[in-house]
Amino acid sequence: MSLLERLVAQIAAGGPMDVAQYMTQCLHDPDFGYYATRPALGEAGDFVTAPLISQMFGELVGVWIASSWELMGRPDPLRLVEMGPGDGTLMEDVLRTVRHAPGLREAADIWLVEVSEPLKARQRKRLGEDLRWTASLDGVPDGAPMILIANELLDCLPARQFVRTPIGWAEQVVGRDRATGTLAFGLAATPAGGLLPDAAPGQVYEQSAAQAALGAALGARVARDGGAALLIDYGRAEPGFGDTLQALSRHQKVDPLATPGEADLTVHADFPAVMAAAREQGAKTAILTQADFLARLGIGERAEALVRARPGRTGPLGRQLNRLLSADEMGELFKACAIHSPDWTPPAFEDEAMDDWA
Repeated sequence: MSLLERLVAQIAAGGPMDVAQYMTQCLHDPDFGYYATRPALGEAGDFVTAPLISQMFGELVGVWIASSWELMGRPDPLRLVEMGPGDGTLMEDVLRTVRHAPGLREAADIWLVEVSEPLKARQRKRLGEDLRWTASLDGVPDGAPMILIANELLDCLPARQFVRTPIGWAEQVVGRDRATGTLAFGLAATPAGGLLPDAAPGQVYEQSAAQAALGAALGARVARDGGAALLIDYGRAEPGFGDTLQALSRHQKVDPLATPGEADLTVHADFPAVMAAAREQGAKTAILTQADFLARLGIGERAEALVRARPGRTGPLGRQLNRLLSADEMGELFKACAIHSPDWTPPAFEDEAMDDWA
């Protein structure tokens, strides 16, 4: 039985499921889930992330980590954590960079938070066995300052969707088309209507308890133990509406209901909700576009240095820079969000006014 057949049977027996439940099963079903069985990153896979586009991305994240550690007073020990490490490319570039900061590698207790066994195997092959793995942030010991990074993690966390109808809010659910027997979207009455913002009919409002919970957990951690979290993802910096659910296969958008478990499912990161949850725990927050974040850390200068070292790579390096920074590529849609303890401000986020964006 395929995951599609299992979901159809489950819905036939128990009724429709909300979009968050559907995403969770498609991504993490132990037998058929996308991340549990067949995650495909890179040009030959289903999608490409910034660390796979250019080494400059990971190097500058490494610079951010090293500079943050210095600003924190060079704590030893330090919990250096990556959530959702993909194939390990980002951490590989980070470790190569932070070795230039005397004492940091020795102080850093490195943890990778990963739920996918196939990806964990790829990370071990790339990075070696001297790091530590856990399936959740709770598995990383507390009691020491933490610097955490996560690239394209929030978009994988499930969200519910609500649709404003002429008579009020309804929840978008995944059900079964009685005529064809296949999966189909539908609407169901929701008791949460009074908790949703006012909107015109037709608007879609997404709500991710998982994203907000992560923001709260990170906020509580850095407020208590010190440190910062850097979350880079595509999404909005201000509250808003829109249906952002998408499925990607071979770099193309496909029907999210057609082949459950065989395509990557994502929604946009809800940075306002993540940041608000973190601030409620005593942390401070700030947000920039990816373009501004990388520019403030010196990606232009790094690109020039690479061109001087390898003149024959001028064209490819220029294309990489364009992909990371241009407004019509990743530069504006992707945001860099910092969640940090209130006693200091991480590099690139020195403008305290940014804390008011959410």
